[in-house]
Amino acid sequence: MSVDLHYSVKIDSFEGPLDLLLHLINRLEIDIYDIPVAEITEQYLIYIHAMKVLQLDIASEYLVMAATLLAIKSKMLLPKQEEELVDGDSEFEYEEDPREDLMNRLIEYRKYKNAADDLKHLEEERSQLFTKPPSDLSEFTKDVSNNYTLDVNIYDMLGAFQKLMRRKKLQRPLTTRITRQEIPIEKRMEEIVNELKGYRGKKKFTELFPYHDKNHIVVTFLALLELMKKNAVLIEQQNNFSEIYISSMERDYL
Repeated sequence: MSVDLHYSVKIDSFEGPLDLLLHLINRLEIDIYDIPVAEITEQYLIYIHAMKVLQLDIASEYLVMAATLLAIKSKMLLPKQEEELVDGDSEFEYEEDPREDLMNRLIEYRKYKNAADDLKHLEEERSQLFTKPPSDLSEFTKDVSNNYTLDVNIYDMLGAFQKLMRRKKLQRPLTTRITRQEIPIEKRMEEIVNELKGYRGKKKFTELFPYHDKNHIVVTFLALLELMKKNAVLIEQQNNFSEIYISSMERDYL
């Protein structure tokens, strides 16, 4: 049985290429007013490559931004040209920064994103206010423990997946014999849930990828994304770049 890798996954965390760039700038602690184009371009292309490996639908705007970054990088490598501008009786030199347009777009986007976060926070606060009389909600307390908040986003998962792919490539034996039958994503989701429930604890992200076969790795990762969307697993990470742990939510995801 062959694995259907043409599986489309819609991830709400992706809000566009500017959102991805802003995430990389914050994560790498880069000054938005002095962006190292070579480094940010390399990191951006790593995420695009990971999306292509997973065969996720990549919007054209992501590819346009990749081309824009490469164009800026090329301009930064060219010899600097200076223009002389005359202002009355004085002359001064002006050199256009090829990063300026992208920097202004990122600053403007960050303003709107921060405003959206503030509005979201106000919405959450307002949602805690009720105008109806008090009611007995004791019968619903049993569901409170299941309201987890994931502290790992899709960018962290893609980063972990990229490191896993590099590690598997280095550890791959020179000769292999594949005798294991490949499985569909739904079957892999069921296997992961059963494995986590049987373990009754937290498992490392890498422990869910026992095989070096690329198809199995991709199917396992897509299965994890689906389980995250269905709130069937809990993904935790204490610090940036630290180990990611996965545990069962003890609920039916079907």
